[in-house]
Amino acid sequence: MTMMNLMNLLGEKKYREIAVKLKEQNVVDLADLLMGLDAELQPLVFRMIDKSKAAEVFSYLDDEEQQALVQKFTPGEISSILEALSADDAVDFLEDMPANVVTRLLENVGADTRNNINRLLKYEEDSAGSIMTTEYVTLHQEMTVGQALDKILRVGINSETVYTCYVVERRRLIGIVTGKDLMTNHRDTRIADLMLKEFICVHTTDDKEDVAKRFSKYGLIAMPVLDKDELLVGIVTFDDAWDVMTEETTEDIQKMAAMESNDESYLRTSVFSHARHRIIWLMVLMFSASITGAIITRYEDAFAVIPLLVSFIPMLMDTGGNCGSQSSTLVIRGLAIDELHFSDTLAILWKEFRVAILVGVALSVMNGIRIFIMYRDLGIAIVVSISLMATIMVAKLVGCMLPIAAKKCKLDPAIMASPVITTVVDTCSIIIYFKIATMIFKI
Repeated sequence: MTMMNLMNLLGEKKYREIAVKLKEQNVVDLADLLMGLDAELQPLVFRMIDKSKAAEVFSYLDDEEQQALVQKFTPGEISSILEALSADDAVDFLEDMPANVVTRLLENVGADTRNNINRLLKYEEDSAGSIMTTEYVTLHQEMTVGQALDKILRVGINSETVYTCYVVERRRLIGIVTGKDLMTNHRDTRIADLMLKEFICVHTTDDKEDVAKRFSKYGLIAMPVLDKDELLVGIVTFDDAWDVMTEETTEDIQKMAAMESNDESYLRTSVFSHARHRIIWLMVLMFSASITGAIITRYEDAFAVIPLLVSFIPMLMDTGGNCGSQSSTLVIRGLAIDELHFSDTLAILWKEFRVAILVGVALSVMNGIRIFIMYRDLGIAIVVSISLMATIMVAKLVGCMLPIAAKKCKLDPAIMASPVITTVVDTCSIIIYFKIATMIFKI
Protein backbone atom coordinates (compact mmCIF):
# COMPACT_ATOMS: atom_id res chain seq x y z
CA MET A 1 0.00 0.00 0.00
CA THR A 2 1.33 3.42 -0.95
CA MET A 3 0.90 6.57 1.12
CA MET A 4 -1.44 7.98 -1.52
CA ASN A 5 -3.66 4.89 -1.40
CA LEU A 6 -3.76 5.01 2.38
CA MET A 7 -4.69 8.70 2.44
CA ASN A 8 -7.46 8.13 -0.14
CA LEU A 9 -8.92 5.24 1.91
CA LEU A 10 -8.71 7.29 5.10
CA GLY A 11 -10.53 10.13 3.37
CA GLU A 12 -13.27 7.72 2.33
CA LYS A 13 -13.30 6.14 5.82
CA LYS A 14 -12.83 2.62 4.41
CA TYR A 15 -11.24 1.35 7.60
CA ARG A 16 -12.01 -2.34 7.04
CA GLU A 17 -10.29 -2.23 3.65
CA ILE A 18 -7.31 -0.45 5.21
CA ALA A 19 -7.01 -3.15 7.88
CA VAL A 20 -7.00 -5.88 5.21
CA LYS A 21 -4.29 -4.12 3.18
CA LEU A 22 -2.19 -3.41 6.26
CA LYS A 23 -2.27 -7.10 7.15
CA GLU A 24 -0.51 -7.86 3.87
CA GLN A 25 2.30 -5.37 4.50
CA ASN A 26 5.77 -6.13 5.86
CA VAL A 27 6.35 -4.77 9.41
CA VAL A 28 9.23 -2.53 8.28
CA ASP A 29 7.10 -1.05 5.49
CA LEU A 30 4.27 -0.52 7.95
CA ALA A 31 6.59 1.41 10.26
CA ASP A 32 7.73 3.61 7.35
CA LEU A 33 4.09 4.17 6.40
CA LEU A 34 3.20 5.24 9.93
CA MET A 35 6.12 7.64 10.21
CA GLY A 36 5.00 9.33 7.00
CA LEU A 37 1.57 10.16 8.47
CA ASP A 38 0.54 13.24 10.40
CA ALA A 39 0.68 12.84 14.18
CA GLU A 40 -3.11 12.85 14.56
CA LEU A 41 -3.54 9.99 12.05
CA GLN A 42 -0.85 7.69 13.45
CA PRO A 43 -2.87 6.29 16.41
CA LEU A 44 -5.86 5.65 14.15
CA VAL A 45 -3.84 3.67 11.60
CA PHE A 46 -1.76 1.89 14.24
CA ARG A 47 -4.93 0.52 15.84
CA MET A 48 -5.89 -1.00 12.47
CA ILE A 49 -2.67 -3.03 12.30
CA ASP A 50 -3.08 -6.73 13.08
CA LYS A 51 -2.31 -7.39 16.77
CA SER A 52 0.23 -10.06 15.86
CA LYS A 53 2.26 -7.41 14.02
CA ALA A 54 1.58 -4.30 16.12
CA ALA A 55 4.38 -4.72 18.68
CA GLU A 56 7.00 -5.48 16.04
CA VAL A 57 5.90 -2.45 13.97
CA PHE A 58 6.15 -0.34 17.13
CA SER A 59 9.75 -1.48 17.68
CA TYR A 60 10.72 -0.16 14.21
CA LEU A 61 9.34 3.33 14.83
CA ASP A 62 11.63 6.23 15.70
CA ASP A 63 11.77 7.29 19.35
CA GLU A 64 9.66 10.39 18.72
CA GLU A 65 6.84 8.42 17.10
CA GLN A 66 6.90 5.82 19.86
CA GLN A 67 6.60 8.43 22.59
CA ALA A 68 3.88 10.32 20.74
CA LEU A 69 1.84 7.15 20.25
CA VAL A 70 2.16 6.02 23.87
CA GLN A 71 0.70 9.31 25.05
CA LYS A 72 -2.47 8.53 23.09
CA PHE A 73 -2.76 4.85 24.10
CA THR A 74 -4.96 3.40 26.81
CA PRO A 75 -3.32 1.45 29.67
CA GLY A 76 -4.55 -1.76 28.07
CA GLU A 77 -2.92 -0.93 24.74
CA ILE A 78 0.35 -0.04 26.47
CA SER A 79 0.27 -3.30 28.38
CA SER A 80 -0.30 -5.42 25.27
CA ILE A 81 2.53 -3.69 23.37
CA LEU A 82 5.08 -3.98 26.18
CA GLU A 83 4.12 -7.61 26.80
CA ALA A 84 4.53 -8.42 23.10
CA LEU A 85 7.82 -6.56 22.65
CA SER A 86 11.01 -8.52 23.22
CA ALA A 87 12.66 -7.46 26.48
CA ASP A 88 15.58 -5.68 24.79
CA ASP A 89 13.27 -3.71 22.47
CA ALA A 90 11.11 -2.74 25.46
CA VAL A 91 14.20 -1.53 27.32
CA ASP A 92 15.39 0.49 24.30
CA PHE A 93 12.01 2.19 24.25
CA LEU A 94 11.80 2.84 27.99
CA GLU A 95 15.36 4.20 28.27
CA ASP A 96 14.33 7.29 26.31
CA MET A 97 11.24 7.95 28.44
CA PRO A 98 11.08 10.15 31.57
CA ALA A 99 11.34 8.20 34.84
CA ASN A 100 7.77 8.99 35.93
CA VAL A 101 6.41 7.78 32.57
CA VAL A 102 8.45 4.55 32.81
CA THR A 103 6.98 3.88 36.23
CA ARG A 104 3.45 4.37 34.90
CA LEU A 105 4.09 2.12 31.90
CA LEU A 106 5.56 -0.69 33.99
CA GLU A 107 2.50 -0.66 36.21
CA ASN A 108 0.49 -1.91 33.22
CA VAL A 109 2.52 -5.06 32.48
CA GLY A 110 2.74 -8.46 34.10
CA ALA A 111 5.15 -9.23 36.94
CA ASP A 112 7.48 -11.39 34.82
CA THR A 113 7.77 -8.77 32.07
CA ARG A 114 8.29 -6.02 34.63
CA ASN A 115 11.02 -7.99 36.41
CA ASN A 116 12.84 -8.71 33.13
CA ILE A 117 12.70 -5.07 32.04
CA ASN A 118 13.77 -3.76 35.44
CA ARG A 119 16.76 -6.11 35.47
CA LEU A 120 17.89 -4.96 32.03
CA LEU A 121 17.40 -1.29 32.89
CA LYS A 122 19.93 -1.60 35.74
CA TYR A 123 22.83 -2.49 33.46
CA GLU A 124 25.26 0.19 32.31
CA GLU A 125 24.18 1.87 29.07
CA ASP A 126 27.24 0.69 27.12
CA SER A 127 27.32 -2.86 28.51
CA ALA A 128 26.30 -6.16 26.94
CA GLY A 129 23.63 -6.47 29.64
CA SER A 130 21.84 -3.38 28.31
CA ILE A 131 21.32 -4.86 24.83
CA MET A 132 20.64 -8.50 25.70
CA THR A 133 17.24 -10.16 25.74
CA THR A 134 16.01 -12.69 28.28
CA GLU A 135 13.80 -14.49 25.79
CA TYR A 136 15.62 -17.58 24.54
CA VAL A 137 15.17 -21.36 24.46
CA THR A 138 16.88 -23.47 27.10
CA LEU A 139 17.27 -27.25 26.92
CA HIS A 140 18.67 -29.97 29.16
CA GLN A 141 21.25 -32.49 28.07
CA GLU A 142 19.01 -35.42 29.12
CA MET A 143 16.39 -34.34 26.58
CA THR A 144 15.95 -36.01 23.21
CA VAL A 145 15.66 -34.15 19.94
CA GLY A 146 11.92 -34.89 19.92
CA GLN A 147 11.46 -33.39 23.37
CA ALA A 148 13.51 -30.35 22.38
CA LEU A 149 11.41 -29.76 19.28
CA ASP A 150 8.22 -30.09 21.34
CA LYS A 151 9.51 -27.44 23.77
CA ILE A 152 10.44 -25.11 20.91
CA LEU A 153 6.92 -25.54 19.56
CA ARG A 154 5.55 -24.40 22.93
CA VAL A 155 7.86 -21.52 23.80
CA GLY A 156 9.53 -20.59 20.49
CA ILE A 157 6.91 -18.01 19.56
CA ASN A 158 7.97 -15.91 22.57
CA SER A 159 11.71 -16.36 22.01
CA GLU A 160 14.01 -13.95 20.22
CA THR A 161 15.51 -16.80 18.18
CA VAL A 162 15.12 -20.58 17.86
CA TYR A 163 18.09 -21.04 15.54
CA THR A 164 20.36 -21.46 18.56
CA CYS A 165 19.24 -23.18 21.76
CA TYR A 166 21.16 -23.22 25.02
CA VAL A 167 21.81 -26.33 27.08
CA VAL A 168 21.86 -25.44 30.78
CA GLU A 169 22.33 -27.22 34.07
CA ARG A 170 21.20 -25.23 37.11
CA ARG A 171 21.36 -22.07 34.96
CA ARG A 172 24.98 -22.79 34.06
CA LEU A 173 25.57 -22.90 30.30
CA ILE A 174 27.18 -26.21 29.31
CA GLY A 175 26.60 -26.23 25.55
CA ILE A 176 24.63 -24.99 22.56
CA VAL A 177 22.54 -26.75 19.93
CA THR A 178 21.66 -25.27 16.54
CA GLY A 179 18.26 -25.51 14.92
CA LYS A 180 19.90 -27.27 11.99
CA ASP A 181 21.16 -30.07 14.26
CA LEU A 182 17.71 -30.51 15.78
CA MET A 183 16.02 -30.72 12.40
CA THR A 184 18.52 -33.09 10.80
CA ASN A 185 18.81 -35.70 13.57
CA HIS A 186 16.51 -38.49 14.69
CA ARG A 187 13.96 -37.64 17.39
CA ASP A 188 15.49 -40.18 19.78
CA THR A 189 18.97 -38.62 19.62
CA ARG A 190 20.07 -37.20 22.97
CA ILE A 191 20.88 -33.49 23.23
CA ALA A 192 24.06 -34.42 25.12
CA ASP A 193 25.32 -36.12 21.95
CA LEU A 194 24.59 -33.07 19.76
CA MET A 195 25.53 -30.08 21.86
CA LEU A 196 28.67 -28.07 21.18
CA LYS A 197 30.69 -27.62 24.33
CA GLU A 198 33.00 -25.00 22.81
CA PHE A 199 31.17 -21.72 22.29
CA ILE A 200 31.70 -17.96 22.23
CA CYS A 201 30.10 -16.03 25.09
CA VAL A 202 30.25 -12.59 26.69
CA HIS A 203 29.54 -11.17 30.14
CA THR A 204 26.97 -8.60 31.18
CA THR A 205 29.66 -6.02 31.95
CA ASP A 206 31.47 -6.33 28.59
CA ASP A 207 31.40 -3.25 26.36
CA LYS A 208 28.61 -3.56 23.81
CA GLU A 209 30.87 -2.36 20.99
CA ASP A 210 33.30 -5.21 21.73
CA VAL A 211 30.35 -7.61 21.70
CA ALA A 212 29.26 -6.32 18.28
CA LYS A 213 32.79 -6.83 16.94
CA ARG A 214 32.66 -10.47 18.03
CA PHE A 215 29.57 -10.99 15.90
CA SER A 216 31.48 -9.69 12.90
CA LYS A 217 34.56 -11.76 13.73
CA TYR A 218 32.83 -15.09 14.32
CA GLY A 219 29.78 -14.71 12.06
CA LEU A 220 27.26 -15.51 14.80
CA ILE A 221 23.48 -15.15 14.88
CA ALA A 222 23.21 -14.97 18.66
CA MET A 223 25.62 -14.98 21.58
CA PRO A 224 24.98 -16.06 25.20
CA VAL A 225 25.50 -13.53 28.01
CA LEU A 226 26.78 -14.70 31.41
CA ASP A 227 26.74 -12.86 34.72
CA LYS A 228 29.62 -12.54 37.21
CA ASP A 229 28.81 -16.02 38.55
CA GLU A 230 29.07 -17.50 35.02
CA LEU A 231 25.33 -18.17 34.91
CA LEU A 232 23.31 -17.68 31.71
CA VAL A 233 21.15 -14.55 32.02
CA GLY A 234 20.41 -13.61 28.41
CA ILE A 235 21.49 -13.54 24.79
CA VAL A 236 22.50 -10.83 22.34
CA THR A 237 21.22 -11.27 18.80
CA PHE A 238 22.67 -10.10 15.51
CA ASP A 239 20.11 -7.33 14.97
CA ASP A 240 21.05 -5.74 18.30
CA ALA A 241 24.75 -6.00 17.43
CA TRP A 242 24.04 -4.37 14.07
CA ASP A 243 22.27 -1.47 15.83
CA VAL A 244 25.32 -0.99 18.05
CA MET A 245 27.70 -0.95 15.08
CA THR A 246 25.47 1.54 13.24
CA GLU A 247 25.36 3.78 16.32
CA GLU A 248 29.14 3.60 16.84
CA THR A 249 29.87 4.21 13.15
CA THR A 250 27.60 7.27 13.14
CA GLU A 251 29.35 8.59 16.25
CA ASP A 252 32.79 8.02 14.70
CA ILE A 253 31.81 9.79 11.48
CA GLN A 254 30.58 12.79 13.45
CA LYS A 255 33.78 12.93 15.49
CA MET A 256 35.90 12.59 12.34
CA ALA A 257 34.15 15.68 11.02
CA ALA A 258 34.92 17.55 14.27
CA MET A 259 31.38 17.48 15.63
CA GLU A 260 29.91 16.33 18.91
CA SER A 261 28.01 13.06 18.59
CA ASN A 262 24.26 13.38 18.12
CA ASP A 263 21.76 10.49 18.05
CA GLU A 264 18.95 12.42 16.39
CA SER A 265 18.34 12.23 12.64
CA TYR A 266 19.58 15.15 10.52
CA LEU A 267 16.17 16.55 9.57
CA ARG A 268 14.71 16.17 13.07
CA THR A 269 17.60 18.04 14.68
CA SER A 270 17.00 21.78 15.08
CA VAL A 271 19.27 24.37 13.47
CA PHE A 272 20.34 25.54 16.93
CA SER A 273 21.24 21.99 17.94
CA HIS A 274 23.23 21.46 14.74
CA ALA A 275 25.18 24.65 15.41
CA ARG A 276 25.76 23.74 19.06
CA HIS A 277 27.20 20.34 18.14
CA ARG A 278 29.59 21.87 15.60
CA ILE A 279 30.71 25.17 17.07
CA ILE A 280 32.82 23.88 19.97
CA TRP A 281 35.21 21.91 17.79
CA LEU A 282 35.30 24.65 15.19
CA MET A 283 36.30 27.18 17.86
CA VAL A 284 39.06 24.88 19.13
CA LEU A 285 40.40 24.32 15.61
CA MET A 286 40.10 28.01 14.76
CA PHE A 287 42.20 29.10 17.73
CA SER A 288 44.65 26.26 17.08
CA ALA A 289 45.09 27.51 13.53
CA SER A 290 46.12 30.91 14.91
CA ILE A 291 49.41 29.25 15.89
CA THR A 292 50.15 28.82 12.17
CA GLY A 293 49.46 32.52 11.63
CA ALA A 294 51.83 33.45 14.44
CA ILE A 295 54.59 31.34 12.87
CA ILE A 296 54.09 32.94 9.45
CA THR A 297 54.33 36.39 11.06
CA ARG A 298 57.78 35.53 12.41
CA TYR A 299 59.06 35.04 8.87
CA GLU A 300 57.88 38.34 7.36
CA ASP A 301 61.48 39.22 6.52
CA ALA A 302 61.74 36.10 4.34
CA PHE A 303 58.58 37.17 2.46
CA ALA A 304 60.05 40.60 1.85
CA VAL A 305 63.23 39.14 0.33
CA ILE A 306 61.54 36.38 -1.69
CA PRO A 307 57.80 37.16 -2.07
CA LEU A 308 57.33 34.05 -4.23
CA LEU A 309 57.72 31.88 -1.10
CA VAL A 310 54.22 32.85 0.03
CA SER A 311 52.51 31.37 -3.02
CA PHE A 312 53.56 27.80 -2.12
CA ILE A 313 52.20 27.82 1.44
CA PRO A 314 48.65 26.64 0.52
CA MET A 315 50.01 23.78 -1.60
CA LEU A 316 52.30 22.54 1.19
CA MET A 317 49.59 22.79 3.85
CA ASP A 318 46.92 21.10 1.73
CA THR A 319 49.21 18.27 0.62
CA GLY A 320 50.39 17.69 4.18
CA GLY A 321 46.83 17.69 5.51
CA ASN A 322 45.66 15.27 2.82
CA CYS A 323 48.56 12.89 3.48
CA GLY A 324 47.91 12.95 7.21
CA SER A 325 44.20 12.34 6.68
CA GLN A 326 44.88 9.31 4.49
CA SER A 327 47.04 7.69 7.17
CA SER A 328 44.70 8.57 10.04
CA THR A 329 41.64 7.21 8.18
CA LEU A 330 43.30 3.84 7.58
CA VAL A 331 44.58 3.57 11.15
CA ILE A 332 41.24 4.64 12.68
CA ARG A 333 39.47 2.00 10.61
CA GLY A 334 42.00 -0.64 11.66
CA LEU A 335 41.57 0.26 15.33
CA ALA A 336 37.77 0.28 14.99
CA ILE A 337 37.60 -3.27 13.60
CA ASP A 338 40.35 -4.62 15.89
CA GLU A 339 42.71 -5.14 12.98
CA LEU A 340 45.32 -2.85 14.57
CA HIS A 341 46.42 -2.56 18.21
CA PHE A 342 48.87 -0.49 20.25
CA SER A 343 51.35 -3.36 20.04
CA ASP A 344 51.47 -2.79 16.26
CA THR A 345 52.77 0.78 16.65
CA LEU A 346 56.30 0.11 15.38
CA ALA A 347 55.02 -1.92 12.43
CA ILE A 348 52.58 0.87 11.51
CA LEU A 349 55.28 3.54 11.78
CA TRP A 350 57.69 1.53 9.64
CA LYS A 351 55.06 0.96 6.96
CA GLU A 352 53.91 4.59 6.88
CA PHE A 353 57.54 5.75 6.79
CA ARG A 354 58.16 3.70 3.64
CA VAL A 355 54.89 4.87 2.10
CA ALA A 356 55.86 8.47 2.89
CA ILE A 357 59.23 8.07 1.14
CA LEU A 358 57.62 6.72 -2.05
CA VAL A 359 54.82 9.32 -2.08
CA GLY A 360 57.14 12.13 -1.06
CA VAL A 361 59.75 11.40 -3.74
CA ALA A 362 57.10 11.16 -6.48
CA LEU A 363 55.30 14.39 -5.51
CA SER A 364 58.49 16.33 -4.78
CA VAL A 365 60.11 15.47 -8.12
CA MET A 366 56.98 16.34 -10.10
CA ASN A 367 56.45 19.56 -8.17
CA GLY A 368 60.12 20.58 -8.45
CA ILE A 369 60.05 20.15 -12.21
CA ARG A 370 56.80 22.15 -12.43
CA ILE A 371 58.20 25.04 -10.38
CA PHE A 372 61.46 25.17 -12.34
CA ILE A 373 59.60 25.22 -15.67
CA MET A 374 57.19 27.95 -14.49
CA TYR A 375 59.58 30.23 -12.59
CA ARG A 376 63.07 29.28 -13.89
CA ASP A 377 64.31 29.39 -10.28
CA LEU A 378 66.24 26.29 -9.21
CA GLY A 379 66.61 27.52 -5.62
CA ILE A 380 62.85 27.86 -5.11
CA ALA A 381 62.25 24.48 -6.76
CA ILE A 382 64.73 22.81 -4.39
CA VAL A 383 63.34 24.51 -1.27
CA VAL A 384 59.73 23.61 -2.07
CA SER A 385 60.61 20.03 -3.07
CA ILE A 386 62.60 19.33 0.10
CA SER A 387 59.91 20.99 2.22
CA LEU A 388 57.22 18.93 0.51
CA MET A 389 59.16 15.71 1.09
CA ALA A 390 59.69 16.51 4.78
CA THR A 391 56.06 17.63 5.22
CA ILE A 392 54.69 14.42 3.72
CA MET A 393 56.87 12.28 5.99
CA VAL A 394 55.84 14.22 9.09
CA ALA A 395 52.15 14.19 8.04
CA LYS A 396 52.11 10.43 7.47
CA LEU A 397 53.73 9.73 10.84
CA VAL A 398 51.51 12.21 12.72
CA GLY A 399 48.44 10.86 10.95
CA CYS A 400 49.08 7.31 12.13
CA MET A 401 50.41 8.15 15.60
CA LEU A 402 47.67 10.44 16.93
CA PRO A 403 44.82 7.86 16.64
CA ILE A 404 47.01 5.20 18.28
CA ALA A 405 47.90 7.59 21.09
CA ALA A 406 44.20 8.45 21.57
CA LYS A 407 43.32 4.75 21.79
CA LYS A 408 46.07 4.19 24.36
CA CYS A 409 44.69 7.08 26.43
CA LYS A 410 41.21 5.49 26.40
CA LEU A 411 39.88 8.12 23.98
CA ASP A 412 37.98 7.54 20.75
CA PRO A 413 40.56 7.45 17.89
CA ALA A 414 37.97 9.11 15.63
CA ILE A 415 38.57 12.48 17.33
CA MET A 416 42.05 12.44 15.76
CA ALA A 417 40.65 12.58 12.25
CA SER A 418 40.97 15.06 9.39
CA PRO A 419 40.35 18.42 11.16
CA VAL A 420 42.74 17.73 14.05
CA ILE A 421 45.39 16.11 11.83
CA THR A 422 45.17 18.99 9.34
CA THR A 423 45.62 21.60 12.07
CA VAL A 424 48.68 19.85 13.51
CA VAL A 425 50.24 19.17 10.10
CA ASP A 426 49.65 22.77 8.93
CA THR A 427 51.74 24.05 11.82
CA CYS A 428 54.48 21.49 11.19
CA SER A 429 54.57 22.19 7.43
CA ILE A 430 55.01 25.95 7.93
CA ILE A 431 57.85 25.44 10.40
CA ILE A 432 59.58 22.96 8.07
CA TYR A 433 59.11 25.19 5.02
CA PHE A 434 60.57 28.35 6.48
CA LYS A 435 63.36 26.59 8.34
CA ILE A 436 64.51 25.03 5.08
CA ALA A 437 64.03 28.29 3.13
CA THR A 438 66.02 30.37 5.62
CA MET A 439 68.81 27.77 5.70
CA ILE A 440 69.17 27.51 1.92
CA PHE A 441 68.70 31.21 1.10
CA LYS A 442 70.48 32.31 4.31
CA ILE A 443 67.76 34.84 5.02
